Amino acid sequence: MMLDSMRAGEEAKIKGGEDAVAWVKKELCIGCDQCTIVCDDNAIELYDTPLASPIMQVEVNRKARILRDDCTGCKLCVLGCPTDAIIMIDR
Repeated sequence: MMLDSMRAGEEAKIKGGEDAVAWVKKELCIGCDQCTIVCDDNAIELYDTPLASPIMQVEVNRKARILRDDCTGCKLCVLGCPTDAIIMIDR
């Protein structure tokens, strides 16, 4: 069962092209801006979310959001994400 889950995750990284679109796993996104830097299509924006942890000394937490209509499925954001928060899904 766990192996199937791991395979599905690996397949999501490999998938790409016109029939795929990027998807951000919010719980893994650290708002580092790497995805927006590598995206040539301006298909990713960062937005502010309420602070998830009262321990952290910041007022907001940024997360990435994919603009589905602008995403070409090139996978540059998947390769650039340091936390593997971005995967490719079927469009």
